[in-house]
Amino acid sequence: MNTIKLIAASALLASATAVFAHESAHAHSAHLAATDSAAPAQQTPFGIAGQAHNVQRTLTLDMSDAMRFAPAHIQVRQGQTLRLRVRNQGQVLHEIVLGTPASLAKHAQAMQAQPEMAHDSAYMAHVAPNAQGELLWQFNRAGTFEYACLIPGHFEAGMRGTITVTP
Repeated sequence: MNTIKLIAASALLASATAVFAHESAHAHSAHLAATDSAAPAQQTPFGIAGQAHNVQRTLTLDMSDAMRFAPAHIQVRQGQTLRLRVRNQGQVLHEIVLGTPASLAKHAQAMQAQPEMAHDSAYMAHVAPNAQGELLWQFNRAGTFEYACLIPGHFEAGMRGTITVTP
């Protein structure tokens, strides 16, 4: 009987620890997105994580359960650092992920196979229903890029937009 109680207590402790770690990771990523990070930023084909003290423009993107972003197109000058405020006006979880069309399509496919995949990067934000998130991003590469919600089914339903970065 004591063995069963010990196993049950261990399982409960393990699940509580996992939930705490998961929630802490989301809270930590939300905090880092809104502040300057001491960690070096990683260059991507579509830019680099921005720093709060370099923000030149703030833009609000709305996400809806109609599987759309508004606006669906953003125009940016190369080198510009944006604060992207993302508001989830829907009743389901949405996210915004910046990337190239190819990288987003590949990531969406991976999300279909593993919908609970843990991921946290400066170029993405998960936003709960009726909540707001934020990204700080420096668009230091010219080109046409995209943003999308990669929650399974959302990308396929057309929840994406384009970013044109001009020199």
